[in-house]
Amino acid sequence: MRFSPLVERVAGSGAGAWAVHMAALQQKAAGREIIFLTVGDPDQAPPAAVIDATVDALRRHRTGYAPIVGYPELRAAIAARFAARTGRPCNAGNVVVVPGTQGGLYATLQCLAGPGDEVIVAEPSYATYEAVIGASGATRVTVPLVPERDFHPDLDRLAAAIGPKTRVIWINSPHNPTGAVMTREEVETVAALCRKHDLWLVSDEVYEDLAFARPHVSPWSLDGMAERTVVVSSLSKSHAMPGFRLGWIIGPEALAPHLFNLLLCMLYGGPPFIQEGALAALKRELPEVAALRTDYQRRAATLGRILAQSPNLRVIPTEGGMFLFLDVRPTGLGSDAFARRLLEQEAVAVLPADGFGPSAVGHLRISLTQADPILEDAGRRILRFASGVT
Repeated sequence: MRFSPLVERVAGSGAGAWAVHMAALQQKAAGREIIFLTVGDPDQAPPAAVIDATVDALRRHRTGYAPIVGYPELRAAIAARFAARTGRPCNAGNVVVVPGTQGGLYATLQCLAGPGDEVIVAEPSYATYEAVIGASGATRVTVPLVPERDFHPDLDRLAAAIGPKTRVIWINSPHNPTGAVMTREEVETVAALCRKHDLWLVSDEVYEDLAFARPHVSPWSLDGMAERTVVVSSLSKSHAMPGFRLGWIIGPEALAPHLFNLLLCMLYGGPPFIQEGALAALKRELPEVAALRTDYQRRAATLGRILAQSPNLRVIPTEGGMFLFLDVRPTGLGSDAFARRLLEQEAVAVLPADGFGPSAVGHLRISLTQADPILEDAGRRILRFASGVT
């Protein structure tokens, strides 16, 4: 029996990035105590107002079908919040509710690019980006983010990558896996390239609320960009609620009918009780969001200070997000060997970054989603291991 060619396109080379994580899960199942620093799954609780609103909606039997693109009041709340942050008009007609940023990115690329098109994306990039582009039938064109620039974009190389088949430039800031936050000048330059070459700009802004080195800048906020910008985000990271699978796509109103048609044959709307919980998160700025940002900024600084004590490790400055990016090349070990030996010797699970792209080879992505004492213990174990590498 044969399968569709799609199964090859969605596999992606990044799928192997999770091998150490899976090995750690097996060891945990066998009874070994492991410190997991692999996945960006927040350890903090979601805001109480969100939990209360969700439970209340369930008790009121809000369990039927919802509108395909989300309830109008939720879309209006997302639009109002986004307009206030960007200083640009946005209304419910610009917003489509989707199951998380990942689902939003998949749906967006399905509607913007296809066979014969090229999508430019920086590498390293999150492991699923390759498969999302592949699923659309488009070709991925990568532009390296190099350690020597602390993984900020080389805008000249980005401009040189644009060709006659380019349809989309895709950015992610704060960046996963490196933690870099694009400057206003960098975003403005990318936006200017999109206007010059008549391109779509897709902006993955899931870590927007976790930018702490400098303010996040959405391309939607720039002149002449609303008609060609598609922003995808969610509450997963900012509100510590990835299991809710509540995200959104913001773009020109002409995009929404195409997304409706796609979602109609895929999801048929999201759970009403989840959308009511999300509405509680979006009607006002909740203090828990600021607390989460403070947590990750503090944790990144604390873990960075511990790891910087080793001459065999180089800590990449963490400007935002929920990860610390670590260069382990001075140890003489590859990142996969480092991570596997660290797991065996110190019971700490981290993610080798090689699967995120060639520019990430020799680096680890370390999740900051553990309480401070546990994270500090893990840092000391990593330091001990790195100091003993021969």
